[in-house]
Parts: sequence; structure tokens; C-alpha cells
Amino acid sequence: MESAGNFKGLYHVLGGAIDPLNNIGPEQIRIYELTNRVKKGDVQEIILATNPSMEGEATAMYIKSEIKKLNTNGLKITRLTHGLPVGADVEFADAITLSRALEGRREF
Repeated sequence: MESAGNFKGLYHVLGGAIDPLNNIGPEQIRIYELTNRVKKGDVQEIILATNPSMEGEATAMYIKSEIKKLNTNGLKITRLTHGLPVGADVEFADAITLSRALEGRREF
């Protein structure tokens, strides 16, 4: 995200994705720390930048579900879109691809 150069906000690194086949649940990654940050307020948008894999999709859906439970009216939840092929890892995306994906994010 830093190498893209056009994102000026704060970010939260989960440190993985929900993967039940490998015994990785929400407790093993930093989802609850994220929801605690949201509870404290002053968050206007959450941009989900999970990998476009089954695990990444499941993680994004879980996060969306948890955030919606917080009753955060006006909080925008978006997702990176253009430029990241299915099956690719976000951490290996070049700056231009990541920049375009960030610009093309959509409501989630």
C-alpha cells in the first residue's frame, strides 16, 4: 500500500486470512483488534484488501459481518477491485497495479 503512493490513511494488517482447513480462525488473526479500532470511532472507510482467494473472500465477508454488527452508520466498507487477478497475492502486486486497484475500489 505504501509503494502505491496514493493512499494517505492508516491501515491495519490482519496477518493472515481465515482458513478453517488449516485451523486458522478469526481468533488467530487480528480481526478483533480491527473491530476495536472501529469502535473507538473516527473511521470513515474500511478498504478491504484481502487476497482474491477463497480464504481472502471468507475473511472479507467475516469482517464485513462483524463491522455491520457494530451499528456504524455512515461507515463505508469498500473492496479493492481492478488490477488484481483472482488467485494473486496482494503483497506481490506492483505499485501501479495496486494503485489502480485502490482507485477502482467498490462498495462491499
